[in-house]
Amino acid sequence: MTIGKVNLAAAFATFHDHWNPRVAGDINDFQVKLAKFEGKFDWHHHETEDELFLVVQGRMKMGLRSGDVIVGPGEFIIVPHGTEHCPEALDGECHVLLLEPGTTRNTGTVETDKTRHRLERIG
Repeated sequence: MTIGKVNLAAAFATFHDHWNPRVAGDINDFQVKLAKFEGKFDWHHHETEDELFLVVQGRMKMGLRSGDVIVGPGEFIIVPHGTEHCPEALDGECHVLLLEPGTTRNTGTVETDKTRHRLERIG
């Protein structure tokens, strides 16, 4: 295994589409994923996987049935499994680092046009 570093700005610059996470690294059974958000995603939940959303650039609103949470650059939110949620980019594009099990499907238990079955890798 080669040990290297990832420059987040450079990694985000390698793609331009939205709601299509890329795998930037693996840590045990988890993956570090990078995604660009624009607009609103779909309401969904994950049966067994918790998710961490770290905002690198921009702002996002995490829609929760219990109330929305605004997350800015350098802030993160952990969404526990079973919690229905709906991420939304505010003020244009938002760059997000996700930490979640490698088996996590981006739309959880629902199938939409944003569902990704196979993720591309960065690097």
